[in-house]
Amino acid sequence: MKLSLTVLQLSGILDTTRGNELRREISGLMANGTNIFLLDMKEIKLINSTGLGALVSVMQMVQKANSQLFLCSISDQVRMLFEMTKVDKLFKIFTDQEEFNRQVLVILNGDKKG
Repeated sequence: MKLSLTVLQLSGILDTTRGNELRREISGLMANGTNIFLLDMKEIKLINSTGLGALVSVMQMVQKANSQLFLCSISDQVRMLFEMTKVDKLFKIFTDQEEFNRQVLVILNGDKKG
């Protein structure tokens, strides 16, 4: 399987509107062959309950397609929300894109060669 990574830079408030946009965006990217997603949440200021639901929905959609979804650069406030709702157990979360590159891309590139 050819590996195709897309990094999405999220910003502002993750709410109903942005959550629906994210679902459509991920769905379109998967239709075009992307199978690895990194959501960089460095610029996310707030996530409401529907935004949280959208993230879970996106994760389920990606998993059903045998693709992978990762998160990075979440704020302390978002981390607390994830921990309180136990959503942090669903996602592999990296400190930043550098950590993702070191831990995931190296492994995926190694798998591709083998």
